[in-house]
Amino acid sequence: MSLVIINADDYGLTTATSRAILRAHREGVVTSTSVLVLGSAFRETVAWLTDEPKLGVGVHLAAVGEDPPLAAPGKIPSLCAGGKLAPSWRTFLLRALRGKVDPAHLEHEFALQIQAVLDVGLKPTHLDTHQHLHIWPVVGEVVLRLCRRFRIPALRVPRARRGRPQSAMVDWLGRRLGARAHAAGLLYPRQFGGFEQAGTMTKQKLVALLHRAVEARSFEIGVHPGPAIDPDRSRYRWDYKWSEELDALVDPDVRKAAERLGLKLGSYADLGES
Repeated sequence: MSLVIINADDYGLTTATSRAILRAHREGVVTSTSVLVLGSAFRETVAWLTDEPKLGVGVHLAAVGEDPPLAAPGKIPSLCAGGKLAPSWRTFLLRALRGKVDPAHLEHEFALQIQAVLDVGLKPTHLDTHQHLHIWPVVGEVVLRLCRRFRIPALRVPRARRGRPQSAMVDWLGRRLGARAHAAGLLYPRQFGGFEQAGTMTKQKLVALLHRAVEARSFEIGVHPGPAIDPDRSRYRWDYKWSEELDALVDPDVRKAAERLGLKLGSYADLGES
């Protein structure tokens, strides 16, 4: 039986986003979430996760984006320009390729983010990164070290279906990361879906990914549910179809499709059994 992890990213981004993720778990097929510690609603909503024992909880490590880091910018200068994190993976990558990103600064900031989740009594099932930043070796090596340091048994290995240059690069880098994770004795879903569908997941796309999962021993589907209207989200320049994803995740037909295909819906905590 194939294990399928349906993981909602960005828990803590806003209060309404966190509520949407919890609804997608309670009423739908979301089995796991990744906490964005830098999100503006992290402190308000993280404790809600302690009441959801069946929801796997990972840490969505961020070194880019609109929100400020936990560390003082002066402590992580290679990650901050003008006191702010790089706005996107593209800006970050340009700096990294020039050798201007210090892995020690990444490790310091990421460790603070992991500790913030541990401090509320949650035990992370896995690590992943905002904008899949850890597929790049300079970040991936840091994340692998942090898995060992904090005894977190698993991490996400992003993959993409080949067909366009960006997808081919993601898939190649993901394969390299998977090999490093395997060598380090870490667990990870063997396949990943949702890269091409990020922010545009529909019921039809979700069911199509479930069909792909039948052939995999373990398969993660990344999703981003949220409300249609959220004033707290207005400062984020993401052109996502948040409510369409939420509608798809709570649609009874999706769960029925998983059952019909003989799939096991679970979290990263179930990887050792797959």
